[in-house]
Amino acid sequence: MQTYNVLVADDEPEIAEAIEIYLRAENMNVLKASDGLEALRILEEEDIHLLILDVMMPRLDGIKTTHRIREQRSIPILMLSAKSEDTDKILGLNVGADDYLTKPFNPMELVARVKSQLRRYTLFGSYQAQDNEIRVRGLVLNQASKTVSVEGEEVRLTATEYKILELLMLHKGRVFSIEEIYEKVWKEPYFQAENTVAVHVRRIREKIEINPKEPEYLKVVWGIGYKMEK
Repeated sequence: MQTYNVLVADDEPEIAEAIEIYLRAENMNVLKASDGLEALRILEEEDIHLLILDVMMPRLDGIKTTHRIREQRSIPILMLSAKSEDTDKILGLNVGADDYLTKPFNPMELVARVKSQLRRYTLFGSYQAQDNEIRVRGLVLNQASKTVSVEGEEVRLTATEYKILELLMLHKGRVFSIEEIYEKVWKEPYFQAENTVAVHVRRIREKIEINPKEPEYLKVVWGIGYKMEK
């Protein structure tokens, strides 16, 4: 059984220690950082499979840390914040976080979300195709290498972005509702996740479309959902 390394970056020691207790009970190895700069240092030294980042931290906060990480890495990031406003959640997702929890949170929910992200990150080849490559004109997704390229240029996607794109490319022309996308990719019941899906779709468009405002590939079907244009 594989043991995953989870990095928890939070300047409140009691929260980091509580998270460590619950994740170690699930056979996960936990490393801790008190701010973003320390988290970045640990990332360079250790093989980390998932990060839990608090938004408000000294020296380098969670938003800026996520932005720095996304310049080079696509590992899952779960963001924590004491704020509950949608704007804070969207900001975290916009810079590259894969999921978001508001403090105080249910520890069991945290564990479930961590497991879900790790499953997607380590096993996100679950949708099978006869060929390793799925092509939509100049857009190519390789299921073997888990890479995506546009007109021969590789683009870097997070695990969640990859899964959404893979789902839509495997079913070209089919319209998926936001609820369908969420439940197929996140593997959990849909509940008020419109913004979560919309933010991830917008990030995908910014990476694969020449003009995200006039997309050639990932189309919105107003009032219904999204589809991959044939």
